[in-house]
Amino acid sequence: MSQPLSDETIALVKATVPALEARGLDIVHEMYARLFQDPAIRDLFNQSNHGDAGAQPRALTGAILAYASNIDNLAALAPAVERITQKHVGLQIRPDHYPHVADALLGAIKTVLGDAATDAILAAWGEAYWFLANILIAREGRIYGEQKDAVGGWNGWRDFRITDVVRESSVIKSFILTPADGGPVMAYRPGQYLTFWFEIPGHPPVKRNYSISAAPNGETYRISVKREPQGLASGWLHDQAEPGTMLKVAAPAGEFFLPDRPERPVVLLSGGVGLTPMVAMLEAIIESGSDVPVHYIHGTHDRETHAMRAHVRALAALSPAARVTDFHQTPLAGEVEGQDYDRAGLITEEWLLANTPVGEADYYICGPRPFLRASVSALSLAGVSPDRIHYEFFGPADELLAA
Repeated sequence: MSQPLSDETIALVKATVPALEARGLDIVHEMYARLFQDPAIRDLFNQSNHGDAGAQPRALTGAILAYASNIDNLAALAPAVERITQKHVGLQIRPDHYPHVADALLGAIKTVLGDAATDAILAAWGEAYWFLANILIAREGRIYGEQKDAVGGWNGWRDFRITDVVRESSVIKSFILTPADGGPVMAYRPGQYLTFWFEIPGHPPVKRNYSISAAPNGETYRISVKREPQGLASGWLHDQAEPGTMLKVAAPAGEFFLPDRPERPVVLLSGGVGLTPMVAMLEAIIESGSDVPVHYIHGTHDRETHAMRAHVRALAALSPAARVTDFHQTPLAGEVEGQDYDRAGLITEEWLLANTPVGEADYYICGPRPFLRASVSALSLAGVSPDRIHYEFFGPADELLAA
């Protein structure tokens, strides 16, 4: 158990908030530059989120500022702490990694702030860092223990074999994964993800998270991956992965998931490849025989990019409590409304508020950043309480809830 932070430390850290607002991103870039001098530490990170245009530096800057601003009210940060621990577990972050980050962070503060980073300021940030680090380490240890003890569970990287590849649309393929050791696979909560360690010739190790796109079955996992422009991992999967390809996989993780027994109406709202966790949730609800109302709403460009449409419709047909509404932003010539899609254009705020049970439903949302920002903002402004808005973001959620 970490010792409480001293009043002096709290005051000193809060006093640095203006400096963090002004120079926080510079501090974070300097911190990562120091960390990445060690290839073993560099390889822990998803490099696609880094660089001058990367989202991760902005996300960490926001997190550091939030920590400093709320250091006397850490309960406000509990959801963020859980998200961080789940990401760390997927990336296999261990206690021995934390000292490297401490050294890099404190060194970066000193370099960027210069004489303003007094010994007292650095000591306060050192104490604050380790206070939070010990909370994260303890929670991550519990998650690792749960993963190891679960039926079919494991720690570290486990070898899986691709046993089937299915083209779902012009841009999305599904990959069925089976443990190479022939054992069972750990159960997961629909909505959670797997973390992959890819060894692509000519590149450092690549780590990516992909949502599991099927309900638990104890034997296999399914991921459904969109080919991203210049996407190193997604391009490799689409072009090189085939039945028999081996992949290194970490156990399921993530704080975005469907409860075991939903008690309120469920709205599954997705854009593009954001449908992947929603399909897992819909499968789980239908397979459970639950009579909870569920409304699956999906938006995509057109018929060619629309993945799993027939599968989703077949699932919904099994339950009188399930509804499906598909939006095609720009239907192709020859597409028929009511046959290939339900509505043309984007999912609008007005349509969402008029056609879903805003006063009682739980909303599960996944998709591109603009889609998420618009959806979450609309629901929040309509009075939907934060405990009924659940979202997954493919990448660091740096500015999603600014509204």
